[in-house]
Amino acid sequence: MDGKLPTLTDVARRAGVSYATADRVVNGRGRVAEKSSRRVLEAIEALGYVRNVAAANLAQQRIYRFAVILPDGQNAFFARMRAILAETRDRLLPERFDLRVDTVPAFDSATLASHLDGLADADIDGVAVVGTEGPEVAAAAERLAGAGVHLLTLVSDMTAADRAAYVGIDNVVAGRTAGRMILMAHAGRPGRVLPVLGALSARDHADRLSGLRAVLADGPQLSLAPEIEGRDSSEIVERKMRDALTADPTITAIYNAGAGNAGLVRALAARPADRPRPFVVLHELVAHTRAALETGQIDMVLDQRPEEAVRRVVATLRALADRRPAEKLEPILPTIFVKDNLPPQPGPADTGD
Repeated sequence: MDGKLPTLTDVARRAGVSYATADRVVNGRGRVAEKSSRRVLEAIEALGYVRNVAAANLAQQRIYRFAVILPDGQNAFFARMRAILAETRDRLLPERFDLRVDTVPAFDSATLASHLDGLADADIDGVAVVGTEGPEVAAAAERLAGAGVHLLTLVSDMTAADRAAYVGIDNVVAGRTAGRMILMAHAGRPGRVLPVLGALSARDHADRLSGLRAVLADGPQLSLAPEIEGRDSSEIVERKMRDALTADPTITAIYNAGAGNAGLVRALAARPADRPRPFVVLHELVAHTRAALETGQIDMVLDQRPEEAVRRVVATLRALADRRPAEKLEPILPTIFVKDNLPPQPGPADTGD
């Protein structure tokens, strides 16, 4: 073929079928007899034909329709992710992208399942969802995949999900990292660690707690206090944190695997002046956690890099919609921030808890 890349016309000629039949096989449009389909696929392999996705999309006036489902509320991390998604949507409009961002109540498996069922009937190519455990969610995810909609889990995975990939950090490793920092901070001294979660039904929070427990088992001088479930609400976290610090003055470290950090910082500020501040590890670098680092109210922040998560979600959903191999998704490596390595201050301030 004189060194030229094979075309769809070459594929049709070699397979002994019409161009329209070859086009239907390559682009998955319409029904083709099994014998003809097999000959086209054999010709593609023999010639090394590579589908021109951009040309096919242009010819079909293709619009990518993707949805991302995030928890609603004042969680500053998800507010940050919504802003990144909005910027991404605007940037991709010229590429015929329709990227919608939906919200559902946090930790509400019934509402999430209902929302997924609604998307199964919509003209959607792919969905990314922050996973919540529950049989109704797993069943809805299975129905969505059965309707031909590609499903990714984002930030938090789901054990029974019929999903194509998970995008996010390794949450067990994140919990282990927090535990290792707490062990180092105690330097062999005895102590008591208070875990704070949004909810145990959130796979990411449960995995982080599991990782924390595994590492603290290496330090028998440290014990775990009963975990607080704060529902990612600063008011609930503040109230429960005040109660825990009052009831147990032996607490020497706190690990918040969820949100509600503004309330946690307020509770720490309200402790008796003669009581030493516990060593504190939180998740996500947003405006108020950055300020708490800068003023020495907390010690370390684990940030799961939402910009990279959004990039991976869009790239993976696009590849799946185009029937191309998606990039291999290794866990995102979180960034560890302390007071001394903070990045330059972003322009607009983050809001939320």
